[in-house]
Amino acid sequence: MTTIEQPATDTPARTRADWLAVVEEIGPGFAAGAGKRDDADQFVADHYPVLKERGIISALVPADLGGGGASHSTMGAIIRRLGYYDPSTALALSMHQHLVGFQAFNHRNGRPAPVLPRVAAERLVLVSTGARDWLESNGSMTRVEGGFHVSARKAFASGSPAGNVLVTSAPYEDPEAGWQVLHFAVPMSAPGVSLGSDWQVHGMRSTGSQSVLLEDVFVPDAAVSLRRPRGEYHGVWDVIITVALPLIAGAYVGIADRASEVALGLLKDGGRDPVVQMTVGEMRSALVLARNAHDRMLALANDLDFTPSLELTDEILVLKTHAVASARTTVERAIEAVGGRGYYRNAGLERLLRDVRAGDYHPLPAKQQVRFSGRAALALPPIEVPAP
Repeated sequence: MTTIEQPATDTPARTRADWLAVVEEIGPGFAAGAGKRDDADQFVADHYPVLKERGIISALVPADLGGGGASHSTMGAIIRRLGYYDPSTALALSMHQHLVGFQAFNHRNGRPAPVLPRVAAERLVLVSTGARDWLESNGSMTRVEGGFHVSARKAFASGSPAGNVLVTSAPYEDPEAGWQVLHFAVPMSAPGVSLGSDWQVHGMRSTGSQSVLLEDVFVPDAAVSLRRPRGEYHGVWDVIITVALPLIAGAYVGIADRASEVALGLLKDGGRDPVVQMTVGEMRSALVLARNAHDRMLALANDLDFTPSLELTDEILVLKTHAVASARTTVERAIEAVGGRGYYRNAGLERLLRDVRAGDYHPLPAKQQVRFSGRAALALPPIEVPAP
């Protein structure tokens, strides 16, 4: 595994090496049951008490707010290494951490970040639905005294069985401003909030990413943190994407790290075939590209010391596409190099291939990213707004 070259801005009490040492202690135990959980569509519930006890859930909360004070790049390294051991745990954790990171960015820039002290003190787990909602969001909001009643079905809510707070959005037709999307948080224990049982999927089966159902859930006015025009690209995405995608992509690069190691282990005595040598070379080349793209993403986020811009967002999106595509190629070439042995589930590679394929579904999928980048380069709005 290569070390991510980033300035170490962690608190003196816990360095990056300290945090990664924690991962090395807990990672093998997380990995031990990955295959059985995958077979049973079983959520990694038992890992959350460990993540809380070892401080990883609150690691990204600044130290002055009671958290672990880990830097954003260190969290990227933590998730990448967890991806090596157990991809579902890494991905579910990244969904919590990117919400924490967004709040940490606000705190760094003098804006309110009220949830951070609670994450530190209460070890709250945050659940995101932002990627699926994107610009339009879904559901309905009805104005009532003191707030809104919200009904919606929010898919891909990773970590939701262990979640405490849902961070989501819904469309609302304001009588004066027209259609808007309102962003808000609600407790997972609030009346009307429930979990679906719909997470039976190809890969990343243990992330607990089932839908969250909202049925006339009351959202007080004070819980609404942002209003934006519905269907239009908003500047908040320049923060969210820059904070979130380097963390999310780390899980997939960790999968590539693991697949390469597994393949080389299986090929210790079988690497004399020129075709195998070429395939291993292709695997290695793809792995280097995945690692370098991920390193660059973390460098651009600069431990949350960045100025949000469309140019920065575009580069992060391009790098995400290449990081996850190269990670997928790494796993594909690992299986190809190993041959028939890689086709057996007990080799572990076929599960890694199913898991790594989830990478393209995070914003933006490759073809959407290409169009986004093209429009941005042509000085067009990055997302085309349909004519009314």
